[in-house]
Amino acid sequence: MKKEEPEPECCPQFYPAPWDNQTFEWDNKKFIRDKVFTVFYMPVNFGSAMRRLNQKVEAAGAMMPDMLCLSEHTSAWNMNIYLAVDKDVENAENLTLSGKYFSRVFEGPFRNTGKWTEDFKLSVKERGFETKKMYMWYTTCPKCAKKWGKNYVVIIGRIA
Repeated sequence: MKKEEPEPECCPQFYPAPWDNQTFEWDNKKFIRDKVFTVFYMPVNFGSAMRRLNQKVEAAGAMMPDMLCLSEHTSAWNMNIYLAVDKDVENAENLTLSGKYFSRVFEGPFRNTGKWTEDFKLSVKERGFETKKMYMWYTTCPKCAKKWGKNYVVIIGRIA
């Protein structure tokens, strides 16, 4: 009988507690940015954009803290992705984010995104803040979400 090989891990298991209902500050947190083509907000080339970013990170000998990758929908046809890095990455669009942020973790199918967004805005308002900008962190790819049994999505908002 052939022994089954363990499935390779492309996305580490996500633990929601450090990110759920948390307020924190970033001071020039480093990211690199790329773009993803979307069709009515559904990503088309997300995987290839991530591979491009990963190749640049590896070539620079950089690390990706928390495997944090923020998505920002700029239209129904485009999404910016921001991959957290520990140092500037050559041949990449380097940028930093600073300010006060609030994060909340959601779990379930992506079709709940609209509901999650409204719940997030309400959570921010209940804390006496206003959402200035919102990012989605899809913590695992669909294959790993199935493997881990949870599809966690973190909404991170810049607040004031």
